[in-house]
Amino acid sequence: MEDAVSRYRTASEEADIDALMETLAPDVEVVSPISGRMVFRGLDDVRILLGAVYGTLKELRWTETVGDGDRRVVLGETRVGPVRMTDAMVFEMAPDGRIRRIAPHLRPWLALSLFAAILGPKVARHPAVVRRAISAPASESAPSP
Repeated sequence: MEDAVSRYRTASEEADIDALMETLAPDVEVVSPISGRMVFRGLDDVRILLGAVYGTLKELRWTETVGDGDRRVVLGETRVGPVRMTDAMVFEMAPDGRIRRIAPHLRPWLALSLFAAILGPKVARHPAVVRRAISAPASESAPSP
């Protein structure tokens, strides 16, 4: 049986948000790689965020998964408009095997800036989601080591 990270990889490459959401724990968190202080929490808010994210990226391909157990890193590459972007996404797993926390690490700066400019207005259409993500206490919003 495929694990949650493998299913997430496949679903995100296909921009299949329903299948992707099945890999996530109910208390899932996504740390914003753009602000670093925003944390999107819960299935409803994360669905909105990830729908916007994977609706923006083109030619996403995950190339390698590193680690096992409670923490995994998935390496990948994608395109934002004409610019290539790479990701080292850290997944923290819940005890039931689903994904509990996602911390993307995107580069280079130009691609991240273009991604922010495109993604920002899509997420801003949901001001309550943005408010909740911003209101996370600073100690909880930092990515896990």
